Amino acid sequence: MQEALDDFIHYLQIERGLSENTLQSYARDLRTYSKYLQANEVQEWAFVTRAKLTAYLRWLHDNGKSAATIARTLSSIRLFHQFLLREYGLKEDPSIHIDTPKKERKLPKILSSDEVDQLLSCPGTDILTIRNRAMLETLYATGLRVSELLALELDDLHLEMGFVRCFGKGSKERIVPLGDMAKARLEDYLNRSRKVLLKAKSSDILFVNHHGNSLSRQGFWKVLKQIGRDAGIQKEITPHTLRHSFATHLLENGADLRAVQEMLGHADISTTQIYTHVTKTRLKDIYKTHHPRA
Repeated sequence: MQEALDDFIHYLQIERGLSENTLQSYARDLRTYSKYLQANEVQEWAFVTRAKLTAYLRWLHDNGKSAATIARTLSSIRLFHQFLLREYGLKEDPSIHIDTPKKERKLPKILSSDEVDQLLSCPGTDILTIRNRAMLETLYATGLRVSELLALELDDLHLEMGFVRCFGKGSKERIVPLGDMAKARLEDYLNRSRKVLLKAKSSDILFVNHHGNSLSRQGFWKVLKQIGRDAGIQKEITPHTLRHSFATHLLENGADLRAVQEMLGHADISTTQIYTHVTKTRLKDIYKTHHPRA
């Protein structure tokens, strides 16, 4: 069973060009699935039945997994069983006709414009503060995913022309504009901070840590949480908060939904449409707060 799993992950990596984070997510989902089946006396993929699969999904639910997690897991399982039909000659796909759980649609949490100003105005002149300001300003200016930000290389940055190139999910390339403030912060980082952090090392990576190496997602998370605390922001801030805020603030100020979709790198515009719901909710809150007869 493990050999088929390994072949599937290799297929996703080579044929589909999925990112390392996505590959790990598939591997994690399918490892848990495989362990459950083997614990319930299924030792070959050919013996997986619809009843076994639905029992596994019930087990996930009984163990507190959310509808979103179960839906994602079922998506991984479906793709894997299609692979088994195609590559291993299995005759049946037990995932056919199993309904995907309806996901609760949660509105993303965002910062107000004032809170973004607080966050991006972190004081200090040391080399790490200069780098941190450049990273956060770039995130808010572009709406990049954190993984995309940390993967940026020097050649992806085009300050004179005012854009950055990044590679999103499925290694899809996109070009995103940079604002004047982000350009200024990046120039400051390149001129005053990056060379000092590199300590005579050579690297193509744009943002480096105090050892001159690539920043990790965990490292960025720690930096963001500390800056949020120092700025006095009471809301929980995650690495995705600035991306959500970027999209919502653009739409609030009249940006076209298709343009926002392109900048975010969403394959489906329905994913981007969630931000229109955020905008409507915020407008209602503003109305209730400020209208004298609300």
